Amino acid sequence: MAKPFRSTRRGITGALEPGEARLLGALLGDVIALLEPETGPSEDPLAALVGMSGTDADAAAPDDSAVRRLLPDAVRDDDDEALSFRRLTERSLREQKIGALRSSALMIESSPMSLNDEQARYLAQALNDVRLVLADRLSIETEADAERLHEVADAKDVDDVDSYLALVYNFVTWLQESLVQAMLKASRLER
Repeated sequence: MAKPFRSTRRGITGALEPGEARLLGALLGDVIALLEPETGPSEDPLAALVGMSGTDADAAAPDDSAVRRLLPDAVRDDDDEALSFRRLTERSLREQKIGALRSSALMIESSPMSLNDEQARYLAQALNDVRLVLADRLSIETEADAERLHEVADAKDVDDVDSYLALVYNFVTWLQESLVQAMLKASRLER
């Protein structure tokens, strides 16, 4: 069983069992695959280099609802402004998220883990992105939706795909919560 993250003199430490590390690694890889930009020929090489395509259709909101949770519109109630903002920022946001996810995938390969502040932030971001995708796949929209998942607390409670995903969601939530608590404790100790 995974050990919760703790703030220590060596940094933030935690440990995963090999099976948990493989599961989390696969989840991180799945989210990376969702965020990988589609590649194709661009009318303007400079626009492609800076992440702006030649057409507005290329910068449209993602079709996948999980990717929309990861890359939401920054402007509400104004589709044109949302599209303009997306064209300017989406590529760098995707790259930042993919970087944190890849970095986290490497971190979890070693157990026990000893993380510095930057590594802990990357892992917290990556766990949050995994939780957003799982929440979308489980149709979590409200606090009540999330609460109903807490009933699935053990592998013996799993009898279908949704209950398995709920168990995984609860594990990732617990892991992220222990990491954030350790980060908060470390920041208080630094003062």
